[in-house]
Amino acid sequence: MGTITRSFANNITTSGVLLPASLTNNSIANVTSYNASVATGNMVLISSQTASNSASISFTTGIDSTYKEYQFWLVNILPKSTGDKFSFNASTNSGTNYNVVKTTTLFRAYHDEADTAGIIDYVTADDLAQSTAFQEIGRDTGANSDENSCGVISLFNPSSTTYVKHFISRNASSASYAFDHFVAGYFNTTSAINAIQFKFPSNNFDGTILMYGIV
Repeated sequence: MGTITRSFANNITTSGVLLPASLTNNSIANVTSYNASVATGNMVLISSQTASNSASISFTTGIDSTYKEYQFWLVNILPKSTGDKFSFNASTNSGTNYNVVKTTTLFRAYHDEADTAGIIDYVTADDLAQSTAFQEIGRDTGANSDENSCGVISLFNPSSTTYVKHFISRNASSASYAFDHFVAGYFNTTSAINAIQFKFPSNNFDGTILMYGIV
């Protein structure tokens, strides 16, 4: 025990603070709870909405300063006709307008079921430069029962009134192709973002979107 005690004592400052070297994966046993101020990475379901032949889904409550990151999970998004681009935009006035200026970048990979086409490319036509338009997050989604689109979007610190609001999106869609879309960008505003809307430009759709706060 003397060796263990001396080793532990060597990792305490004169003011009684534990040094980083004293904490390892094996140094704390049988932890059953954490202080409420400790970030544990938990996902908290805030709300979910299900579209049924709907023109859009909007989240106009629950996006506030409670969390530094919000995630939107897209589950089985199915348009009423094939080939449209699922997209989203943000609002700073609780959904009165969805027209926040944004700059974004997009690349994708795809491969068809017949193994005759496949590519990874940067899609310059679908990224935005200081635009208020809706941002594409998935394209060419099929409308058949064995086709749909799924993905996740992370929105960071939307309530900040100091910084722009970054987001990252990854979306998988199918229409005889496996599409994998990656989008990143920022809403170029220092106003708090408090609402998000999802839609196809010219299609109603079915599907579920869940909004989580990340602790």
